[in-house]
Amino acid sequence: MQNNPNGPYDDVFSNLAKIVEDIVRNMPESQHARIVGYTIITRHPSGGDPEIYRAGAPEDDGEIPYEVMESEDQVFITATMPADPRNIPVADIDINCVRICVDDRTTTIMLDHPIDRIHSYYRLHRGVMDISLKKAKKV
Repeated sequence: MQNNPNGPYDDVFSNLAKIVEDIVRNMPESQHARIVGYTIITRHPSGGDPEIYRAGAPEDDGEIPYEVMESEDQVFITATMPADPRNIPVADIDINCVRICVDDRTTTIMLDHPIDRIHSYYRLHRGVMDISLKKAKKV
């Protein structure tokens, strides 16, 4: 991944990831431990920390596990994908919700704020889907 010229801490986060991998690798029974993916979000509201308003286990077995973080102007969703999907997982970004679709499973995440779809996107990397949503400007 290319470093952001406006993000002076990109190298630090890259090194942090390597340190965490080394810690996990040197833990007892580390042959069973794996780092599937992670997301470090450095953008946050100027007045405080980002808020996590949903995390934890899915409400039912068919739901794809996810976590939502929100800042002043963006919403970030991180979802864990199944290890062996038959098809490529996709995120359908709508103005008021996001649908994460993997094979025959779909998880709908309702959003508290309207989203600017043109400036929102998702990325799938090593079993983790990161979705970045730009909040629509209030009129």
